[in-house]
Amino acid sequence: MPAREDIRDFLRREPMSMLVEVTGVAGSAPRDTDAWMLVSERAIFATIGGGQLEYMAIDQARRALRSGLAAEPMSVPLGPEIGQCCGGRVGLAFTALNPDLANDLIARSDREMAARPHVYVFGAGHVGDALALALSLAPLRVVLVDTREEELVASTMPGVETCLTAMPEAVVRDAPAGSSFVILTHDHALDFLIAAEALKRSDAAYVGMIGSKTKRATFRNWLSRESGQTELFDRLICPIGGTAVKDKRPTVIATLAAAEIMTAALTWTAAAQPATAKPAIG
Repeated sequence: MPAREDIRDFLRREPMSMLVEVTGVAGSAPRDTDAWMLVSERAIFATIGGGQLEYMAIDQARRALRSGLAAEPMSVPLGPEIGQCCGGRVGLAFTALNPDLANDLIARSDREMAARPHVYVFGAGHVGDALALALSLAPLRVVLVDTREEELVASTMPGVETCLTAMPEAVVRDAPAGSSFVILTHDHALDFLIAAEALKRSDAAYVGMIGSKTKRATFRNWLSRESGQTELFDRLICPIGGTAVKDKRPTVIATLAAAEIMTAALTWTAAAQPATAKPAIG
């Protein structure tokens, strides 16, 4: 299954499917009780954690689909006997897909998509493109922002929205709480303008700017001169991706920064909206 496939596409192609839900977890397990997947005779959508547990679930679901009979629930110990060493136990339930259930799944998927943290990547250059691509694989809403139409047209990729604007700082002001802002435009003056606007957002999950020690010092002086709010500077991550790895290739910077941004975004979301057990679908 492509990582960014929409559930509607899967349901159109595979209307004869079985919903597999994790209904109970005791001890250590690959996923929690919010995990589910769809299984058809030839494809799957999403995952309940992989490994032998998932293979067993797929086999059970496909046997039920072929027979037309209901699939019995499973309670699976995750021990050596199935080739997994998690040590816990997982309960699974199986439900044949019907129109109402399909609508429930679409609604749930839409809710989960809408709740994804926003990440705004300012600058559709080499690093910006690589970073947007890396982030697009994660459960985030990624928006690539630039003032140059030709760069955005060349940067079209699945799972990434684009925003052409002459005033990127306005995008910062309009972003929802918990957003992350990553600044790597073609113009240092524009970088500074966007970073200053983002640092005013006390509800930002992450504010990062590509750069060096010199650029960081220059921005601090600029911020002091323009706003006098040097205390905001302490919230800026610059350079993005840390300093432990000295490799400056765009894909390396993007990979390191993506992990940093993902951690910040999900940490902010967890703190703002404590996780609660999700009800079963259907």
